[in-house]
Amino acid sequence: MKITTRRDALFAQLQTVTRAASTRSAVQALSGVQLLATKDGIELRATDMEIGLRVPLEGEVVREGSLVLPARLVVDVVRALPGKEVSLELRPVEQDVEILGGTASFHIRTLRLEDFPPFPEVDGDVVEVPGAAFVSTVNMVARSASRDETRPVLTGILVSAAGDELRMVATDSYRLSVKETKLEAPLAGSFEANVPARALQELTRIVQHENAEILNVSVRANQVVFAAGGIVLSSRLIDGQFPNYRQLLPDTYEHELRLAGGEVGEVVRRISLLAQKNAPLRLAFTEGELTVSARTPDVGEARETIPVPFAGEPLEIGFNPEFLRDGLDAIDGDVIIKLISPLRPGLLDDGAGFQYLLMPIRLNV
Repeated sequence: MKITTRRDALFAQLQTVTRAASTRSAVQALSGVQLLATKDGIELRATDMEIGLRVPLEGEVVREGSLVLPARLVVDVVRALPGKEVSLELRPVEQDVEILGGTASFHIRTLRLEDFPPFPEVDGDVVEVPGAAFVSTVNMVARSASRDETRPVLTGILVSAAGDELRMVATDSYRLSVKETKLEAPLAGSFEANVPARALQELTRIVQHENAEILNVSVRANQVVFAAGGIVLSSRLIDGQFPNYRQLLPDTYEHELRLAGGEVGEVVRRISLLAQKNAPLRLAFTEGELTVSARTPDVGEARETIPVPFAGEPLEIGFNPEFLRDGLDAIDGDVIIKLISPLRPGLLDDGAGFQYLLMPIRLNV
């Protein structure tokens, strides 16, 4: 196998594809990047068996073939090469690849090609989803996905699409994000899948980088394949039953307040500076005003009061400051705050399909 290509093009595509290469697998080939050269063109591939990436590379195929190189090392080598052009040639006898760029030459040992897994194709029932709508929906809910691998079903985002609606749901059991996005035109097909949050966050980078207007989605029994521009991302699906989020959302609330999201967010961000060592952020509602306060023993305390359209019996409720900030940051413009009591979840709503349910923290007087 031998190819020639531009150094900057190779470096850029290597940076993208190696994000999927494994850093801790016992199978050495999974820490590598596969270079596949055929009459149809050149492709770079990497996978950690959780997600996989296929990235096209512009260049000339002198001889067809396939090989696997250590991902991190080849990125560093290509970054350091002089000159604008680079060639890669497999030397079967030496079991290495010769990389030539400018006046420099490198010989790098290949990894076992037979240990590198095959990649799925985008086929079967393919649903075309608007790229921008998909990215914005992921960004609104992703922070609520759990990072606790002992509860794998919560590390995913439940993605469903049907008709003219795209819906995503994420929860870590302390908070719940639901975003329903209305599409400009009905979809030709539907799907529902619990996709690892990591895979969807990687996909958003790709869609934005490629400026992909359309995202092709193909869901199988235990896998989903996305195609954006010339890049293909595949991901395993998460087994297990995703929580019935509709049962978690209260039917009615005692208080419903519309506030300027930016103003509330700034107050919460300031006062949170003194909510350290797991201290809660306190929201005290009284007639016509809201006082946000925090106190950390041996550190200090802070409070700030702003006018709000609150009426009725005073109510004080505590929240995790980081979780509350995440919910407020996801909303542009006004935020609707819905409350029941100090021990029942509070809800942030943007009035346009986004809901953020947040469990309270029991306050000590």
